[in-house]
Amino acid sequence: MGKNVVIVDYGSGNLYSITQACKHFNVTPKVTFDPIDILSADNVILPGVGSFEAAMKQLYHLDLVQVLNEFVLTGKPLMGVCLGMQLLFERSFEFGEHNGLGFINGDIKRFPNLHHGNKLRVPHIGWNGIFEKNKTWANTPLNDFKNGGLMYFVHSYYAEPSNKLDVLSTSIYNGFEFCSSINKNNVFGFQFHPEKSGEEGLTLYKNFLLT
Repeated sequence: MGKNVVIVDYGSGNLYSITQACKHFNVTPKVTFDPIDILSADNVILPGVGSFEAAMKQLYHLDLVQVLNEFVLTGKPLMGVCLGMQLLFERSFEFGEHNGLGFINGDIKRFPNLHHGNKLRVPHIGWNGIFEKNKTWANTPLNDFKNGGLMYFVHSYYAEPSNKLDVLSTSIYNGFEFCSSINKNNVFGFQFHPEKSGEEGLTLYKNFLLT
């Protein structure tokens, strides 16, 4: 595709599988924390697994918070995956209260133990449907996806955007509806793991690379 794609390496991401997902479409991304590489990229992917607090500390340690802010201001597409999506928000309540990147207004909260009498086992692990919510999937990485199509999740915390128009999809876990992807201007985020979700999940990367 001829795209200059960067996967941000800050020591807390599923780098190999996301790299392979991009290579599936003949794009070899650069895995780096170099600010020059990030700011010169056409597309940036922010991965993430583990603790919100530790991830933010590492982003600050590498001076990447300002770099990511500058990249977003260019209007070029940024995509957060799993913890990477959560980092896009203002705050997380994972083991205390911690500030995020603030690209999306809202909070990251832990799943409740009970919802309308239904027990929610945490973490939420496995396949779950994603459903169109509030805005069309056209011209987003979910373009042409089947409404209700299955994606693979592994998480204990969920995103709660302040502006419902930032919600790209929702999913339902034992009766509890939560935001499973977001979009605000050139910023996209996916709570599920597209790279672990079969061919349909890989298509999300293809669509993002075309964005």
